[in-house]
Amino acid sequence: MRLSDLQNKDIVNIIDGKNIGNIIDAKIDERNGSIISLLVETKGKFISFSRGEDMEIKWQNIERIGEDVILVRLN
Repeated sequence: MRLSDLQNKDIVNIIDGKNIGNIIDAKIDERNGSIISLLVETKGKFISFSRGEDMEIKWQNIERIGEDVILVRLN
């Protein structure tokens, strides 16, 4: 799977069912090439063209990667 494949998926928190946003980047461990975390552009609180805040989601918080969505567990 490529990063571009992940970027097309919505990120949803399984705790509250909210759509968090979309992946804009990833942090990679330089030593072994594994993904450390995903950088997500969060959705704004109001419908507008302004972007929300960026959020870092650690790889261990990802529960499942599906065809259209990535499920994460965030408290």
